[in-house]
Amino acid sequence: MAGHSQFKNIMHRKGAQDARRARQFARLIREITVSARHGLPDPAANPRLRAAVTAARQANMPKDTVDRAIKKAAGSGGGDDYLDVRYEGYGPAGVAVIVEALTDNRNRTASDVRTAFNKYGGALGETNSVSFLFSRLGVIRYSTAAASADDMLEAAIEAGAENAESDPEGHEVTCPIEDFFAVRDALETRFGTPESARLDWRPTTSVTLDEDRAAGVLKLLDALEENDDVQNVYANFDIPEPVMQKLSA
Repeated sequence: MAGHSQFKNIMHRKGAQDARRARQFARLIREITVSARHGLPDPAANPRLRAAVTAARQANMPKDTVDRAIKKAAGSGGGDDYLDVRYEGYGPAGVAVIVEALTDNRNRTASDVRTAFNKYGGALGETNSVSFLFSRLGVIRYSTAAASADDMLEAAIEAGAENAESDPEGHEVTCPIEDFFAVRDALETRFGTPESARLDWRPTTSVTLDEDRAAGVLKLLDALEENDDVQNVYANFDIPEPVMQKLSA
């Protein structure tokens, strides 16, 4: 494993799950609120809201909490006006980092993100300063119980996906971002609601890290993840399994 998914697994093993779960719920509620406010408050007619509700369901967020967030966004007419913003920069060892945020105060968020980069040996760059090192893809994941590898591959090809990979952990279908909702809906019709469906940044090249450099990169990513405005963090690093085991101990 590499990059963001590896960071998530390492942090998961380190504990503090209650605090992380609370932050995850807060981020999901913010995404649901923004999606419902900027489109129809009906997931069936609002693709972004539908994706947010799917993510909330996968995170085991109570249905009442999801419904309240949608109703509040649809009926408030006011409240916080969140903006989608993206920050890019380099962390220790030249690792490229993309930070996605939803914020009601762009100056505050930019300052917080810059402070995190500076504190942990990185540097915040301009927009598009590192995104060329990543591909923007739609990613849909299903459990192994949803279908056989052959059936998932066949359905993915028919839906217009670029690729489908299966392993003991499940199926992962990737597609161009412009086809994301069509592919997701076609697969959902055949296999039911996916475990997750989202737009993702995937590195096209990776930096292999030793133990010291890996520790520095993970500190930066952890600091970014703890920011309430930050929704997602992506990075193009790879940590060898022996190093990963030491960091997870």
